[in-house]
Amino acid sequence: MTKAQLKNRIAVANKEKKADLVIRHASIVNVFTKTLTTGDVAVCDGVIVGIGNYEGIQEVDARGQFLAPGLIDAHVHIESSMVTPQQFSQIVLPHGVTTVITDPHEIANVSGVAGLEFMLKDAESALLDIKMMLPSCVPATPFENAGAQLSAEDLRPFVGRDQVLGLAEVMDFPAVLNGDEAMLDKLLLSSQIDGHAAGLTANDINVYGTAGILTDHECVTKEEMAMRLERGLYVMLREGSVAKDLNALLEGVTEQNAHRCLFCTDDKHLDDLIDEGSVDYNVRTAIRYGINPITAISMATLNAAQCFGLSRKGAIAPGYDADFVLLDQLEDFAIAEVYKGGQLAAKDGRYTDPVQEASDTSAVRDTVRVADLSTSDLEIPMGTHTKAHVIGINPNKLITEHIIEDVPVVDGNFVSDAASGHLKIAVIERHRATGNIGLGIVKGLGLQNGAIATTVAHDSHNVIVVGTNDEDMLLAIDALHELQGGLAVVQNGQILASLPLPIAGLMSDEPFPAVYDQLKAIDKSLLQIGAPTHFNAFLTLSFLSLPVIPHLKLTDRGLFDVASFRHIEVVVGEG
Repeated sequence: MTKAQLKNRIAVANKEKKADLVIRHASIVNVFTKTLTTGDVAVCDGVIVGIGNYEGIQEVDARGQFLAPGLIDAHVHIESSMVTPQQFSQIVLPHGVTTVITDPHEIANVSGVAGLEFMLKDAESALLDIKMMLPSCVPATPFENAGAQLSAEDLRPFVGRDQVLGLAEVMDFPAVLNGDEAMLDKLLLSSQIDGHAAGLTANDINVYGTAGILTDHECVTKEEMAMRLERGLYVMLREGSVAKDLNALLEGVTEQNAHRCLFCTDDKHLDDLIDEGSVDYNVRTAIRYGINPITAISMATLNAAQCFGLSRKGAIAPGYDADFVLLDQLEDFAIAEVYKGGQLAAKDGRYTDPVQEASDTSAVRDTVRVADLSTSDLEIPMGTHTKAHVIGINPNKLITEHIIEDVPVVDGNFVSDAASGHLKIAVIERHRATGNIGLGIVKGLGLQNGAIATTVAHDSHNVIVVGTNDEDMLLAIDALHELQGGLAVVQNGQILASLPLPIAGLMSDEPFPAVYDQLKAIDKSLLQIGAPTHFNAFLTLSFLSLPVIPHLKLTDRGLFDVASFRHIEVVVGEG
C-alpha cells in the first residue's frame, strides 16, 4: 500500500470522500463479539474502511440480508478438483469461498519445482485469493517412487514470496520423531507448519507440537480432536469427497473450544464442489447440527485467518479486506452474492468476473511414462497358500483395514472374484518407466466386472488400477498412457469412458463445465460395471496408494503395512 492509497482510505473512513462501495441495511455477522450488528459498510480500494453512515459511488441495498466475511478453506489440494487454480477459483467463489490455503504437493510429487511454479503462476490471475503452503514431504515416504524430490534447499527460494505462508502438512512422522536431518531442515524453514497426525498417540502429538506443528486435519473422532486441542493444535474439521469426518467431529465442538476449530475440504472432486459446495457445506452442516450460526461462520473465517496469520482477513471490520458474502438467510447460509476485494464475484450461484487467459502448461505435461507390460506382469503367485493380507475398504474413509483371510486361487495364482469381493489391485510406476509394479488384493471396492485406472494416486501419483480380470486392467493402463494421464473405465476389452488429465496426470486443461460433463460420463460408466453408489470408487482407489494413512496400502514397491511402516508380502506366511 502506498502513502497516497492510505491517505485516500483515511479520507473515505473520515467521510471526506465517497466510498467506492457501500452495503446498506444488512445485518452484519460480527465474528469478534459473536453478535449481529447494524450499519452501512463502506469499501475503498478493496478494503473495508468504516461501519456507520456512509455514502458511496455504488450503493447496494441489502435490507433483510446478512453480511458475513468471505469463507476460508484452511487446507485444500486444488489438484484434487482436477482443474487448474483459475478454473477452481470460478467454482468455489460462488460458494462464498474467497481465500484458500493450498498445498500443491500432488503436482510437486510429479513435477517438482516446475509444478510449484505453475500453480503459483496460474493462481496469480485468479480472483480467488490462493495462499500456498510449501510441500514438506515429496515424496511422502521413502517407500514409493514419485516423480520428484524436494529438499529444504529446493523449497528455500519460495520462502518469503507473497503467496507463500509456510510449510505444508508434515506426513512423515517417523522422520520428525527420529530428528531426521533433512526433515529438521524443512521444519526450520517456517514457523507456520501444518500437521498430518493420522493415528498418532498423545505423546506423538507432544512431539509434533514441540517441532512447531500447529494444525491437524486427520482427526476422525471427537476423542482425537480433544487430544489435539488440549495440546494447543488447531483442528481442521474435514469434509472432502472421500474423507467425510465432519459429523463425527462436530460432536466435539463446544463454545469453549470452537475458536481453535477450522473447516477444510482437503480433497474434493469437481462434481462434489459444484453440486454440494466447498466449506460452505461445512458451515451449513454445522448449523444443522446445532452449532450457533455465528460460531460456525467464525470457524470458516476469523479462526482460519488467525491460525495462518492473515491479519486482514476473516471479519467485517475497518482495515479488513472487503471479502464478504450477502446471505438471504443465516440459518441455512443461503448465499445471494459474493464480493472479493469489494468486487462482485458471484451472484445467485454464478461466477461473474471475466475469465483470464490460461497459463502455459508446457513444463507440466507429458509426465506419464510406463514400461511395456503384459498380463503376466499382473500375476500374484500364491503357490499352495490361500491366505493373504487384504486391503479392506472403509466407505468414505481414508483409513483402510488390514484383513487376513482366504482368497480365491486358481493354478497357484490369485484371481479376482466379484462374488467374494476380492479384486486385484496394482500400482505401476509412471514417472521414469522403471517397470516397478506393486500388486495386492482389495476387498470392498465393489466392482462387478471390468477395470478402472487413474493417474491420480496419492501422493506419488503412479498409475493405480483395479479390476476383475487382467486383460481389462492392462487395457486401462494403456489408455492412461495414451491420454498422458487421467481416468479410464474398461469393460470386456472396450473403453467405456475416460477423462484426460494432461497437466501432470492430475488436472485438465479444459474449462470446468467440460470436465464436469466428462465426470458425469465416468459416473455413468461406473454404474455399467456395477460399481457401488454409496461411495466414489475412483476417489477411494486414488487413496489406496497413500502409505501414511493406516492400515494397509499399496505402493509401486509392494504392499505396505502402515503399523510397522514396512512392506510385506501378499501371501500370509511368506516374506
